[in-house]
Amino acid sequence: MGNFEKLGYLNDDFRIFHLVDNEKKEFNFHYHDFNKIMIFLSGNLNYSVEGRNYRLKPYDILLVNAGEVHRPVCLDNSAYERIIVYVSTDFLASYKGEDYDLNYCFEKVGEEHSNVLRIPSLDKSKLYHVCRELELSFKDNDFARELYQKILFLEFMIQLNRTVIANHINYLNSDMANDKLLAIIDYINAHLTEDITIDTLANTFYLNRYYLMHFFKEHTGYTVGNYITDKRLLLARHYVQAGYTSTQACYQSGFKNYSTFSRAFKKAFKTMPKNAPFID
Repeated sequence: MGNFEKLGYLNDDFRIFHLVDNEKKEFNFHYHDFNKIMIFLSGNLNYSVEGRNYRLKPYDILLVNAGEVHRPVCLDNSAYERIIVYVSTDFLASYKGEDYDLNYCFEKVGEEHSNVLRIPSLDKSKLYHVCRELELSFKDNDFARELYQKILFLEFMIQLNRTVIANHINYLNSDMANDKLLAIIDYINAHLTEDITIDTLANTFYLNRYYLMHFFKEHTGYTVGNYITDKRLLLARHYVQAGYTSTQACYQSGFKNYSTFSRAFKKAFKTMPKNAPFID
């Protein structure tokens, strides 16, 4: 989709990986159709999410909501080690009760305008110790390892949400964040279903339209038009999966022409809009 790509495919509701890159690696801007959690273990790294940049420390926890464009930037040849969890909203919803919701920590990320959570005192934190258990589980080849990791992940999510609710964790401020860029991104997402043009944005933010296009591409890696289109496609897919007709989803998500929408949807998701409920 656009100038950034969808990476990772979630055939199950939950997948967990332990990854190490021993050499400096270049990553493109990308997004996922599911929520992503990263427990950063080692490396020298900046992480960009939707125009916000974070300098990470070991055992920082990164939460990326489905559809959020992001990429890591390795600053040197240090080994980049992390635990990655791909988790669907359906998986989290399946453990939702009357008095608890494992998705709360992802919702809180939006309220705090920060995707990175930092444990203030590692040695005293139950959350840190669960992170360590998850890390060590990849060296464990004993009986039912995958099930054990799933149980550990659920414990991690419970401890993470408890820590968030109790305000016993710090939300990392974005480094090198450009307030103008963040304002433009926030505006686009707030007005996604409306008629947004380059001129609309240029007039709203008092910028030359050509400067705006260059500025957005330089700082995010993708064009304004591609960003808007891809966000609308994700929204349209959500609507179809929620029971809307393809036509309703088209116009509710901000598209003005069904043929244009249908072609873009098929190009992005390799299927027609009516098949969206069956997309993993």
